[in-house]
Amino acid sequence: MRTIPPSELIINEDGSIFHLHLKPEHLADKIILVGDPERVSTVASYFETKECEVSSREFHSITGRYRGTRLTVVSHGIGTDNIDIVLTELDALANIDFATRTVKPQLRQLTLVRIGTSGGLQPFVPIGTYVAAEKSVGFDGVIYFYAGNEGVRDTELEEELILRLRWKPAGIYPYVVNADASLMEQIAGKDIVRGITIAANGFYGPQGREVRLQLTDPCLNRKIEAFEYEGRKITNYEMESSSLAGMSALMGHRALTVCCIIAGRESNDMNTSYKGSLSGLIETVLERIIL
Repeated sequence: MRTIPPSELIINEDGSIFHLHLKPEHLADKIILVGDPERVSTVASYFETKECEVSSREFHSITGRYRGTRLTVVSHGIGTDNIDIVLTELDALANIDFATRTVKPQLRQLTLVRIGTSGGLQPFVPIGTYVAAEKSVGFDGVIYFYAGNEGVRDTELEEELILRLRWKPAGIYPYVVNADASLMEQIAGKDIVRGITIAANGFYGPQGREVRLQLTDPCLNRKIEAFEYEGRKITNYEMESSSLAGMSALMGHRALTVCCIIAGRESNDMNTSYKGSLSGLIETVLERIIL
């Protein structure tokens, strides 16, 4: 059995994991992920009790109970690279014996629901719509660094994207991962739109925003908006769903991203006062994650 060296799995002197500063006993089986550290407090304001609260850099965590069910809410900051950190450390808290630095013999499966904000790409997902990422398209490349990624990717859809988008960015190839099917049914139900979500590796150029620098492919967003696969269109942009879906699938966890649309990329409108729009989504996820 492999012993994981200190340089690979960094454990702080107090027994907590390096970035999150959480200890194994702090972690619930059901986890809500948010980007904004302040949003952790918003979600936890619904808890009846709180047993711990830890902050380190952009990572803010609270564990408590909602309607009797133990939950952990964690902020991950912005980007798929941060998801690589957060998900690896959450999995380590669940599945690594910190005393021996070995993998535990029995997998502890986590349920992870990310509540995020997003830009809509279609008229049928206007501002205020909730979209669950049934398929996540990654522009980031994180999953390619992990062995066995072919087994969790939708390679047929990947090929269609590269062909029909006439893909130009050199050295980066979109990958596609499905959300956990059972979690999709549990959280999305019949009233949340099931979409194809792009996780971009940046907010400006990678999402087709042109400020001062010119874009490699100024027509990419128009091609994305027109793309259709088996009767379905790409619904929205965000920045984390692909690595969350991909790494969770490889690790054996259940994961899903659900976003509130706060910008209409086609209609060029934006809701900068979106925090109130998230309340309903937070309440919906809380009610359904405990089922």
